Amino acid sequence: MRTLVVGAGVLGLTCAVRLAESGHDVHVLARDLPLETTSAVAAAWWYPYRAAPLDRVAAWAARSYDVFDELSKRSESGVVMRRSTEVHRASQPDPWWADAVPALDRLGEPPDGYVDGWSFVAPVVEMPVYLRQLAARLAAAGGTLTRMALGGLPAAADAVVVNCAGLANRFLVGDTSLYPVRGQVVRVRQVGIDRVWLDASGGGVTYVVPRSEDVVVGGSDDVDQWDLRPDPELAEGILRRASRLVPELADADVLGHRVGLRPCREAVRLEVERRGGAGPVVHCYGHGGAGVTLSWGCADEVAHLVEELSGGDRDAADRS
Repeated sequence: MRTLVVGAGVLGLTCAVRLAESGHDVHVLARDLPLETTSAVAAAWWYPYRAAPLDRVAAWAARSYDVFDELSKRSESGVVMRRSTEVHRASQPDPWWADAVPALDRLGEPPDGYVDGWSFVAPVVEMPVYLRQLAARLAAAGGTLTRMALGGLPAAADAVVVNCAGLANRFLVGDTSLYPVRGQVVRVRQVGIDRVWLDASGGGVTYVVPRSEDVVVGGSDDVDQWDLRPDPELAEGILRRASRLVPELADADVLGHRVGLRPCREAVRLEVERRGGAGPVVHCYGHGGAGVTLSWGCADEVAHLVEELSGGDRDAADRS
């Protein structure tokens, strides 16, 4: 039975790779190719953000952490494990996702202006490199990737559809519970920063994510905003906040500006939908700001569901 994956962002490609490397006949259909997707804009630091329910998210995040840790041992993967520090201006309990990382260390002496925080090691994924790697793995496993603008999910009776179309599901399946949360980032030249920083204590989320040749600085968190044009005034504010957090950024050259729309909903939709007259759908969307963070954990669950569906079809064929 064929598997048609809709969407070529990090969730779609990861699910496709997981299935193809398990022996499934996989074909990815997408309006936007990988480097054109929201995933390509992401700072792509492992961090469970704007995704629920918390118990399932923590499990998916922990599984993805382990896979990224293994991938980081291959220099060509685009994955690097980096020391990461989160700071707060008021005392905080341990984060709800603390058990998803091997160790979480409280800061004995937080930076000036902060009273609490913690440090942990987490993956940073250079998305242009990583998305190309996923596409290459898919091709090597016999899968295909085709640009195709769809007016709805494929209705072939002989295929399982894996729906990883993100925000597009507002019209593909009519899910009006999906909404965008606009995120704007600034890329600056690498100035020797090797640690991730996050300040989510108020006045706008601020993060600094170093990569090999640049640093991704964010951000914004604008609910129900669809505008993909960078806002110059917002960019100035992001750089001011980031430079207070990491002073070395004050003189860094700006390389570019990017905007992405996080696909948010009350809870990630990862479930099977059976359709009369058409093959079943495994929905996998609504990951908010945690698509990379949850990708491998969700792909494992999707693969398990597809195996059950394909196995049921084989059993029915054997009985006929």
